[in-house]
Amino acid sequence: MTPSRQRLLFMGLILIGFTFVVFFGVRFVHAFREFNGHRPRHFPPSHAQSAETDVNLIRDWMTIGYLSRAYQLPPNLLYDDLKIPPNGNEHKSLKQLNDKYYPQAAGIVLEKVKAAILANQPPPAPVAPDTAVPAATPVPAIQP
Repeated sequence: MTPSRQRLLFMGLILIGFTFVVFFGVRFVHAFREFNGHRPRHFPPSHAQSAETDVNLIRDWMTIGYLSRAYQLPPNLLYDDLKIPPNGNEHKSLKQLNDKYYPQAAGIVLEKVKAAILANQPPPAPVAPDTAVPAATPVPAIQP
């Protein structure tokens, strides 16, 4: 091969490689933007049928919809307590809602949501009383 052909082949391979890098780089950036903000769903367990009751598990990355499913409360109740419109805020985390509506008071949305959930939880189910265990009856001794 002549040096000019080698140079053209080399430049062509570099251009193809650069095209691949740009193409997959743009796809990576798009996927990263879509992924940003998603968090693992670790509670309530998927097999749990009863509502969660511990408000100390609430974190600022959670959304109102997620909390309304976990604590089995209507989402409008939480929006009303926060004095925030539900439209356009369905997918925003508690931190994002705090930054948008209460920028002067950090963490106020989290505290208001915890208080609203505590105030609207159903009363705890009554616990069945312990049943008495009958006393063991002595076994008669065998007479030889």
